[in-house]
Amino acid sequence: MKKIVAVLVLVAAYSVCFAQDDYTWVEPSKESQAYHEYRMKISRPPDGLQKVLGMISKIQDNENEALALSQKEYMSLSLREKLTYHLIHAETYSQNCDARPPVPDEHMKIFGQLPDAFGDYSWSQRQGNFMIANRDTVIALVSASIIRSSRVGLNYKKAIIDINAREMIPLLIKTYNKDHKDHDILTLLMILMKNNEFEPFMTSTSYKKLYANEETSYEAYLNFNSANEALIIERATNFYNGLPKKG
Repeated sequence: MKKIVAVLVLVAAYSVCFAQDDYTWVEPSKESQAYHEYRMKISRPPDGLQKVLGMISKIQDNENEALALSQKEYMSLSLREKLTYHLIHAETYSQNCDARPPVPDEHMKIFGQLPDAFGDYSWSQRQGNFMIANRDTVIALVSASIIRSSRVGLNYKKAIIDINAREMIPLLIKTYNKDHKDHDILTLLMILMKNNEFEPFMTSTSYKKLYANEETSYEAYLNFNSANEALIIERATNFYNGLPKKG
């Protein structure tokens, strides 16, 4: 019964969300749809992956619709296995009105925000605390995974934002420059500059277009072209070069 009620509530919320916004449905091209699937890809770390996947498959939701390992099971994982668990799984149910129709020409846009990595779920406080407490380890292992795969999965991007991993900017730029395909890496660079209040970016036309209005920032985008691409990378490089360096 609880799951039936939850589904009905979700459908109602979904309908209300669309009723509140004046959207015209436009069927995206096959290229746009393919790029959307590419954007949503989750990277899966190798450490204890099959073990962690097996444990996740046995989790049963509680009355709050949360999907979390018990504390006993969680503590049985090694540090690297815990990181794998956090990066591929979100514990907390957080359904909201972010659902949107498909975006036309998604492959020709540089968005101001990233899509949701786990649908109606998000990382819990326990998961967020782990990321922050083990920041150096997260950076090291995520960086190694990016170097191996030449990909920055959506979950990796979210983790980089949550721990403010500014020192990863050179690796992000290098990865992007391999094929110039993942425009969300450019989004990630802008979010890092915004969150750290990098003045040349905060006073830019790009910032005003993407972030000045919080109510529309989720849909806001820049056109993807070589000029915008180069400008974002140049600003991110200047931001990184101005950071205090560890002795």
